[in-house]
Amino acid sequence: MQYSEIDGIGPVLFERSKRAKRIVITVTPDKGVRVAVPPKGSFKKAEEFALAKTGWIKKQLSLMEQAEREFQGKSKEVDLLAAKRQLKGKVEKLAAQHGFPYNRVSFRNQRTRWGSCSTNNDISLNIKLVLVPEDLVDYVILHELVHTQVKNHGPEFWEEMGKYVKQPKQKAAALKKYGPALL
Repeated sequence: MQYSEIDGIGPVLFERSKRAKRIVITVTPDKGVRVAVPPKGSFKKAEEFALAKTGWIKKQLSLMEQAEREFQGKSKEVDLLAAKRQLKGKVEKLAAQHGFPYNRVSFRNQRTRWGSCSTNNDISLNIKLVLVPEDLVDYVILHELVHTQVKNHGPEFWEEMGKYVKQPKQKAAALKKYGPALL
């Protein structure tokens, strides 16, 4: 583990990770900028990679600061029981309204994604979804419900999403601004 100062960014943590298969940069409110280095990777190569990605890192830091300002004064704590009830009700309603079959729904406090759909049509939702605007909650739920029919993110998936959500790719982009502050 080592820290390096990168101009325009500040301190960056370079850390070996047994799980990393490639060099990965993450930007989070609690850890700042972190670069995961594979077990046999070189810190020098990781630093070169981070320098090449300076523009991306600055953009992520800016998005994170913007999201933090937006949530300033608002609680990021979630009433788990109420959130589960609210999200489960929305899944049931949207699935029935559009005829989507799903097996079951579960809730997690995930750090990297808003939702997922398994091959068995089990839907998992991030409990923090209740903190984002309603239209984006509906987008995430419909996104996972569409995955019960189309198991990838190819053109067929986005075409199907367009039947239920206006401008789905713009909704996906809008959702990304909440990730740095909430995930």
